Amino acid sequence: MAKFRMIHIDFWKNPIVLEEMSPEDKLFYLYLLTNANTTQIGIYKITKKQMSFDLGFSMESVQIVMDRFIHHHKVIRYNSETRELAIRNWGKDNLYKAGKPVMDCITSELKEVEDTSLIQYVLEPIQKQEIRSLYLSFCKQVRMDNDQEDIELDDDNTYLDTVSEELEDVSPTVQTENQHQKGLDLDIAKHSTMENPLKKNQHDVKAIIEFWDGNGFGFTNVNAKQQLLVWLDDSRFLQPKEMILKAMNIACANNKRRLSYVVGILKNWENESLLTIEEIDSYHENQKPVQKQGKSTQSYPTGRAIPDGFELDFTAGEE
Repeated sequence: MAKFRMIHIDFWKNPIVLEEMSPEDKLFYLYLLTNANTTQIGIYKITKKQMSFDLGFSMESVQIVMDRFIHHHKVIRYNSETRELAIRNWGKDNLYKAGKPVMDCITSELKEVEDTSLIQYVLEPIQKQEIRSLYLSFCKQVRMDNDQEDIELDDDNTYLDTVSEELEDVSPTVQTENQHQKGLDLDIAKHSTMENPLKKNQHDVKAIIEFWDGNGFGFTNVNAKQQLLVWLDDSRFLQPKEMILKAMNIACANNKRRLSYVVGILKNWENESLLTIEEIDSYHENQKPVQKQGKSTQSYPTGRAIPDGFELDFTAGEE
């Protein structure tokens, strides 16, 4: 059965498309909406190498345009570990009809998503209530699984402390863009009024909060954000903002978007006296296993070597 992807004519009336996107951006956006990897849920696996091949772009050009779509246009999200891409407004533009075949297809595809924060990302603009409820059911199940995961001891994770930490509620709620910005401003304002002799750089605070809110850690979990921001000053790190962002990136890569996980990483770095990004990179580089050299097949004689010119006389000492 052939698959089709429809583009609504309002695509060309979108102010972002009209005023902000270059011709290259428009081509890339149309490709993201119609390529052979697209799914019914707006989340699908695709590699940058495939994008480069299909579009005739260099790998560098693909990386540049993707960064622009993620950080400037803010219409997609991409997990480089799972190779999954999510289109923010996919549900608003495509998921407006329900029915059993559609719902069954959505359910089947949602089960295949590895980075479950992408489900929440695509959910927010969906307008059809029946489809929203289906996405929400998966988000709730993921939160229950994460809570259970925190209770159990994670022996395989080298970044977590073995000491149990208090679990925090990071359940995200659906917000509009204006609500998100208001929440961001409120977080920064609250943090700025805290007793803080070192006067944290507001740019550092904003960068951390934006990363937290934009990567599925939980918009409304103000208490967790405040605890994380304390690490900007109350730590031994020489590059506190960069260290916090790196720890959060690791949490995203492992699909464990929780304060306890991020703090566990930071504590382990402090305990190892890894205080800069360079020290962390160097440390992990040195931890890479060295390939064992094969055993030499050359054999060596045992015992002492016989001097040159020595002749064995079995009659020596007999008279």
